[in-house]
Amino acid sequence: MELLRSLTSGDTIFAKIRVYIIDVLMTEMMKAKKICRLFVTMLALFVLASCSNDPEWADPEAHEKTEQLQKQYGWQLEGTWYCEYTNDKQRFYERLTFWEDGTLTGNRKWQKRSLVTINGEQQYTDWEDMESLVGSFSGTWKLEWQRNENGVGENRLILYASFDEPDEQGNGWMAYSHNMLFDYDGGDTLRINGIQNSEYQRGYAEPSF
Repeated sequence: MELLRSLTSGDTIFAKIRVYIIDVLMTEMMKAKKICRLFVTMLALFVLASCSNDPEWADPEAHEKTEQLQKQYGWQLEGTWYCEYTNDKQRFYERLTFWEDGTLTGNRKWQKRSLVTINGEQQYTDWEDMESLVGSFSGTWKLEWQRNENGVGENRLILYASFDEPDEQGNGWMAYSHNMLFDYDGGDTLRINGIQNSEYQRGYAEPSF
């Protein structure tokens, strides 16, 4: 009988120990789950906070003035502009279309001739196209406020475009890769300090040559 009581008593102790161990393990597991949930919550809050922060610009003033420039002039420049001029040795025509989505399309015709002496008399050669600088082209346009080398702010028109007709290697010649000054007073004349420092008129017109 004493032996039986001893075994029974031992089993009871082991059972209590087993229950105690299980209880401790469950408690630790619950703590671990809480810590894990807390970590996930903190991580989510950090991600949301990072997404909601405004981007930091290298030059906040330039960014702000660029936005103002786009709001003031962007919609006014949208549409088609053209220019044409002729002198004794060259004649130039260009049409630019500024689209609302920032796309640029255009067409350029550019010819030149030379004054030569033949049999003691001066005369002009026939007009010749400026190879690789004429034809239709497409690309992008945007307005941007920038500081020049002296730190003075300037309104800039930035054009990137390549001719639609590729060269023999299949590459498109660059029609524009220009960051240039522009002057616009809200009327029908746009002055561009670009290829020819030209005045462009609003509207569409075919070249006269």
